[in-house]
Amino acid sequence: MSATAAVTEAPRPVARASAAPLIEVRDISVRFGGIVALDKVSFTIAEQQLLGLIGPNGAGKTTLFNCFSRLYTPVSGDIVFEGRTILDRAPHRIAEIGIGRTFQNLALFRTMSVLDNVRVGSHPLGRTDFFSNALKLPWTKREEQALADIAWELIEFLDLGDVAHRRVADLPFGIQKRVELARALAARPKLLLLDEPAGGLNHTEINGLGALIKRIRDERRITILLVEHHMSMVMSICDKVVALDFGKKIAEGTPAQVQNDEAVILAYLGTTK
Repeated sequence: MSATAAVTEAPRPVARASAAPLIEVRDISVRFGGIVALDKVSFTIAEQQLLGLIGPNGAGKTTLFNCFSRLYTPVSGDIVFEGRTILDRAPHRIAEIGIGRTFQNLALFRTMSVLDNVRVGSHPLGRTDFFSNALKLPWTKREEQALADIAWELIEFLDLGDVAHRRVADLPFGIQKRVELARALAARPKLLLLDEPAGGLNHTEINGLGALIKRIRDERRITILLVEHHMSMVMSICDKVVALDFGKKIAEGTPAQVQNDEAVILAYLGTTK
């Protein structure tokens, strides 16, 4: 297959009929010295499911995200993606297998334009190398155009066309959040990790973000793992919720089931009903 074909392939088909989950988190444990950040956490995520990961500060949510991104290595357990472990992969090889993420603190290139930030996100789809670019081989131009087309399609999808050529640093915070989403989607992930995407947004922006996350899942057929403190958004958009506290899983189920779980109420409120 040519490099151009690799970045212009047809959209993925609707979810497979297989009963196997897309993601299996198997007894993951992480320790930092004497601190237990995660203690034998297990759950599964079905293909095209929107799963919310909740818990008080320090519960281990971002630690688990960093295991997915391979920034942390568990002391035991496994994370299986499409039937294969991801723990043998280096951090820079995660995007190419179909895992993308956003960050709790924006990690954009602030002096670059919106368009260039999104184009950076499509880098894992490219196959050019230094010598091919230096020799200006014809296929490198075709690949460059294909990646630009992906970036523009996402800019339109996320309503960023009016600011495409503006520096990210000059844009309101809410728009920067959408730029980061576009960059994460540019690599065409099968699994999208969203780390507190509503942080810093006002009530109206949070409502719009919730609708956008559902639209991304529904229209782009992407599986989403969402870490978020805004419970109303999590409970209104997620298919399934997993609750952590002090590194342990304390509840798992539908939003209604988790909302009414006594261990969850105790973790958040300090008392049961």
